[in-house]
Amino acid sequence: MKDPAAVASGGDLHPLIAEGVSPWVDGIHRSLIVSGCLARLIKDAGVRGAVSNPRTLAEAVTDDPVYRDQLVRLAYRGATVGEALRALQVHDTREACDELYEVYEKTQGHDGQVSVDLDPGLAHDAEATANAAAELWRALDRPNALVKIPATTEGLSAIRECLGRGIGVHATEIYSIARYRETVDAYFDGLEHALTEGGRLSAIASVASFPVSRLDAEVDARLDELRGLDEPTRGAARTVRGAAALTNARLMYQGYEERLGSERWRRLRAAGARPQRLMWTDTAVMDPKRSSTGYVDGIVAWGTVSAMTLPTLEAAVRHCDLRGDTLMGERESAQAVLGELDRLGISYEAVVRKAAADSEARLTAAWRALREAVAARLRIGPAPHA
Repeated sequence: MKDPAAVASGGDLHPLIAEGVSPWVDGIHRSLIVSGCLARLIKDAGVRGAVSNPRTLAEAVTDDPVYRDQLVRLAYRGATVGEALRALQVHDTREACDELYEVYEKTQGHDGQVSVDLDPGLAHDAEATANAAAELWRALDRPNALVKIPATTEGLSAIRECLGRGIGVHATEIYSIARYRETVDAYFDGLEHALTEGGRLSAIASVASFPVSRLDAEVDARLDELRGLDEPTRGAARTVRGAAALTNARLMYQGYEERLGSERWRRLRAAGARPQRLMWTDTAVMDPKRSSTGYVDGIVAWGTVSAMTLPTLEAAVRHCDLRGDTLMGERESAQAVLGELDRLGISYEAVVRKAAADSEARLTAAWRALREAVAARLRIGPAPHA
């Protein structure tokens, strides 16, 4: 999108908010902040949070001169690539947190957060992840910051540890229903530990995100590979095309409701805890035949978050075809889709494993590109005068 500021003048997201969905911007970077665009998105469009994205940041570091002066100073001081990258992240996240602090206060900490990435290379080392998260959290020094931790097996341990220390966590890369339930359990574990340590549970925020478009892409690719189908079977395949993400979201939301109905949660809620909200990420629609807001207005339920890139946000503020809640009470329809996929020979477990592995590889590649962009910029430009 050529003019990000145009997003804030084209409409608003308050109808979505009225359905209980919090709109967040996905892909925070410095120009979005210093231009005043983020402030306008918050004030006029109704944006209520922000998510970092290493791919977006890499593009900004490469193409946007707004980072040049800070990187020149860092190069002059002999900063390593890792130190420079951390400095950029801390600066941008603090500024975004400050822009969203009024939302954070008005919603009593329900919204107004900004989530920031850790090096995904740590995702399979629980201790290193927890230590890096704690270090980043201290550097950010903002109550409305969240640290992103991929929900790998080791990541779940790090999530427990961080929450137990009172660190806000954005659990990411969740594709399967089973992994989502494990993530909620890790959240409960962390809160219980924080409570025994005298922590204030109302101050601990967390979201758990499911990248929706990636699952549809994986299932639809497998449907395209099917050969030799009779007409009834081809018809069945057409009915489940583009339905995997919504199906998974419905089952995850059912799991969310089940966990919030447990005695364990009631004890935590009585102590001041907040629910760990489900967040929908990767909401840009890849299929040109589908509505560009299909994952925004098509996955709607109370108490959830929809993270949107600027182009998707632009489409959503101009037009959302809201049809009310699309997740509650849909267990049977979700199970029917899974059953149809199984009859077509497409294994749900195989799909979510593949989607998770591919997502981890993309995240690692994006982080590598970000480091390379920072390294290239550290080598450019004269040292500032003393």
